[in-house]
Amino acid sequence: MDFRELLNTAEYDFLRIDPRLGKRIMLLGLSGSYGYGTNREGSDIDFRGVTLNLPSDILGLTTFEQFEDRQTDTVIYGFNKLIGLLLNCNPNTIEILGLDDDQYLIKSPFGQELLDHKQLFLSKRAAASFGHYADAQLRRIQNAIARDTLPQPTREEHIRRSVQHTLDDFNRRYETNEENTARIFVDEAVTEGLEKEIFLEANFKKYPLRQYNSMMNMLNAVVRDYDRIGKRNHKKDDNHLNKHAMHLVRLFMMGIDILENAEIRTHRPPEDLMLLRSIRNGDYMQDSVLVPAFYEIVEDYERRFAEAERGSRLPDNPDMEAIENFVESVNHRVVLETIG
Repeated sequence: MDFRELLNTAEYDFLRIDPRLGKRIMLLGLSGSYGYGTNREGSDIDFRGVTLNLPSDILGLTTFEQFEDRQTDTVIYGFNKLIGLLLNCNPNTIEILGLDDDQYLIKSPFGQELLDHKQLFLSKRAAASFGHYADAQLRRIQNAIARDTLPQPTREEHIRRSVQHTLDDFNRRYETNEENTARIFVDEAVTEGLEKEIFLEANFKKYPLRQYNSMMNMLNAVVRDYDRIGKRNHKKDDNHLNKHAMHLVRLFMMGIDILENAEIRTHRPPEDLMLLRSIRNGDYMQDSVLVPAFYEIVEDYERRFAEAERGSRLPDNPDMEAIENFVESVNHRVVLETIG
């Protein structure tokens, strides 16, 4: 399919007409299945990108986060908004920086600068963003199709993993000292109705109250998310579940690339695509249930992901000074209207 020709149709006139887009677009590329390489006949066409903020967004009273056209499933983030998401290795936005060169339909000199600086955004925060997102979404699928057969202790262990990801990421951000420690583990339940239960064992000395509240709010949010899982996803059809299962394995693949190789690889290589397409086509589902072989694959990727996190040479946090200098450089030129 000629995507550049598609962009020239009347359906995409907003790219040329909207004052926040046009020549201000830094990058616009393929997203979704066409971006990952998992597309098949009838797949939706998605575009994602980033556009420069207006001078008034930087110096004045206007604000802008993103442009969205639902009819064409096109989302274009404002530059400043995108930077904030990239700092946390947000999976839905970091992938914009990892496309193959021919998958970018628009790439301005500013866009090339962003691609040239993409390594600045890679840090061990990817472990929390990719790991927690993949874990939580995968458990939604499990509860949707097997909530009555998946043992409660197993579900509790799934929650513990996501809570641990969140706690590890919190400790990296706040550089918790050795006097203040917290451990998450699963043991025999003391709460009525549970067989196994997650426990927090902590030792705090002169710990900032606001920081403590922030930590507990983050951990509680993870647990609440799981409590809602089965209540809203159990009626999804097999096709939808297979699609989600494929994308969740893909998240582990992409997260491992970042943690092991400091590489953003959105378009998956042939060996990955064979497995992903197999999952998408339902080869791992029987009688509306994902078969044990699928969970063995997931467990293998979870193990590899954990090993990648432990052995990663990425910094704990992104290089904020270098990123700030880059953002200031771009926005300085925006204010001076040196665009084009």
